[in-house]
Amino acid sequence: MQNFTFKNPTEILFGKGTIAKIGSRIPADKPVLLLYGGGSIKRNGVYDQVRAALRNHPALHEFGGVEANPLFETCMQAVELVKGQKIGFILAVGGGSVLDAAKFIAAAVNYDGDPWGILQAHGQGLKSALPIGTVLTLPATGSEANGNSVISRRETQEKLAFGSPLVFPVFSVLDPETTFTLPRKQVRNGIVDSFMHVMEQYMTYPSQAPLQDRFAEGVVQTLIETGPVTLDNPQDYESRAAFMWSATLALNMLIGAGVPQDWSTHGIGHELTAFYGLDHAETLAIILPGVWRHQFARKKEKLEQYGRRVWGVDTAEQAIAKTEEFLKSLGMPVRLADYKIDVKEAAGKIRARFAERGTKLGEHGDIGPEQVAEIVLGRA
Repeated sequence: MQNFTFKNPTEILFGKGTIAKIGSRIPADKPVLLLYGGGSIKRNGVYDQVRAALRNHPALHEFGGVEANPLFETCMQAVELVKGQKIGFILAVGGGSVLDAAKFIAAAVNYDGDPWGILQAHGQGLKSALPIGTVLTLPATGSEANGNSVISRRETQEKLAFGSPLVFPVFSVLDPETTFTLPRKQVRNGIVDSFMHVMEQYMTYPSQAPLQDRFAEGVVQTLIETGPVTLDNPQDYESRAAFMWSATLALNMLIGAGVPQDWSTHGIGHELTAFYGLDHAETLAIILPGVWRHQFARKKEKLEQYGRRVWGVDTAEQAIAKTEEFLKSLGMPVRLADYKIDVKEAAGKIRARFAERGTKLGEHGDIGPEQVAEIVLGRA
């Protein structure tokens, strides 16, 4: 196990009725921006709960319309509002996309230079950010308890990520009841996204970190057990609560502390979203088995451990097959052909982009443009 420093400053308010507690955690002497997405929070009652909790706040402003893959262009409109109203706190209410947008807005407000540079530098050198609170309505990204954000830019068809301890939420509300009305597809995506987050931090090579392995395997097993239940019974509080908490633990920096990490599936998947508009989780379900097969020799020992402990199978190939079966059981396609995407075109576009940036991925840092193209070609 490697040396590491672990710090997570986010206060989690978990359970029924916890939205009512946010008023005591938001400074009354600063204008607040209420940030949200397409308006589902107004249909499911969450908006009314938030407004009730903040009914005594003297200066509350709103900005809606954050996209499912938050756009740089939209975020910059919010940045102008924040500057104009001298806003001092951002409350993001929604799924990971809204939370990611809030982090970028918080970082961009006082950034010296072109704010796209925050993403190009992956957050390196960021000096300040406004404080953020969140009310999570879609478990998936873990953004409620980490400093990560992913933003797309329509103009250049790019999707980039940044991370900084400065944009960890101050607090996050996780009330499973706020998720009861989510469409089935969004819940499916959330289960898959959470599963993939665990795998990016786990499926590398043995690193003498038995507790971290057990943490990761426990989260995955919980998702496998509760995912189908919460899909079929959306108002089953206990299964939805287990899913929601698993999604947070999948990427709150704990299971990855002190162990090697991969993230090549995410790196390739982001480009599929940028070029073809697929949902984030959809891209991950396509690419992950391809990464595992391409890197089979290097991941074989860990794949066998995963197969034994999680699926009760003996071989690495069986572990991959079981994973694909699980994804399909959730209704998640695992091939580019399912979306009628030309695999050769996709491989060429992504190879060119990786070559342009000089990007290398994987736990060994040796998955470059040619290897990425091979992985994509294998997912026809």
